Amino acid sequence: MTTIIGRSRTRGVETLSLDATGTRNALSASLVAGLAAALAECGEDPDVRAVVLTHTGNTFSAGADLREPPHPDALVALLRQLVELPKPVLARVTGHVRAGGLGLLAACDLAFSGAAATFAFTEVRIGVAPAVISLPLLPRADPRALARHYLTGEHFGPEEAVRTGLLTAVAEDVDEALAPVLDGLRRSAPEALAETKRLLTTRVLETFDRDAADLTALSARLFASDQAREGMTAFLEKRDPAWVV
Repeated sequence: MTTIIGRSRTRGVETLSLDATGTRNALSASLVAGLAAALAECGEDPDVRAVVLTHTGNTFSAGADLREPPHPDALVALLRQLVELPKPVLARVTGHVRAGGLGLLAACDLAFSGAAATFAFTEVRIGVAPAVISLPLLPRADPRALARHYLTGEHFGPEEAVRTGLLTAVAEDVDEALAPVLDGLRRSAPEALAETKRLLTTRVLETFDRDAADLTALSARLFASDQAREGMTAFLEKRDPAWVV
């Protein structure tokens, strides 16, 4: 499978589309590398005022690709790149977001979804934990809400995602909701935007500096465990893992 990051630009706003619909935009090593390369180009291009991260198909991202997973270090680097990019990054979601996909969402500066979007931290159901993606999530989301969703893997809707802090807003027409925001960014001075984003992301980057090594090690250990092996096998075989009671 060839992973494609779709790209288009309108009046200074670069849209990057996750376009690996055959795997529901799962975070494979190649998708992570492709998105990182596209973001680097956007960060260096003076004609890009902001980036919209969106998707094709009915899933924004299904989480880690169990057949071609990225190295935890690569995922950490991608999440940090989104946070540090000197341009605002806005997530545009019209479908489902699972596990690692929620890390992408949390690393964006703003996130908007349509009413049909659904969300779930499914890691515990395959024997792992939302370790690396906690780097942008824990500083930005409501801790009580995260506790419930991290521990149970339940599906929840966009209104709960707004309450939790994962989304900025939900709308029937997500592009209509984005329009005034993008207009505001187009009217803002580029250097002022970069410095304002730096103010807003200080706490998030402190979490990366403090916890990235420990959470990367935790992720690697859990993915190599017997429970994860059983959980991933059960997922691919479409059956319950052995621990379900």
